[in-house]
Amino acid sequence: MNKYQAIISFDMDEDFMSLVPPHRTYINYLLNKGIIDSYAVSMETQQTWITINAKNKKEAKEFLEKSPLSKYWNYEIVELFVYDSQSTRLPAVQLN
Repeated sequence: MNKYQAIISFDMDEDFMSLVPPHRTYINYLLNKGIIDSYAVSMETQQTWITINAKNKKEAKEFLEKSPLSKYWNYEIVELFVYDSQSTRLPAVQLN
């Protein structure tokens, strides 16, 4: 499995907000399956960043296209060389 970063810009209209609940259900499903590692949205810039585990860019794109919000998106998918975060590290050892 490779890691990809989807960098998404979106525009909202009247129907956008009505599609947020089914979109969140889909994103939660992908998070629970380990397909998505991280998901962040900025309403200020109307951008989303999703870290995806996939075989290739084509598969990552297929995951994105299944979202109910995909028709509102313009995006770029890039393969990550390094992905590091606190959540991927082992917990600190605390001696009693």
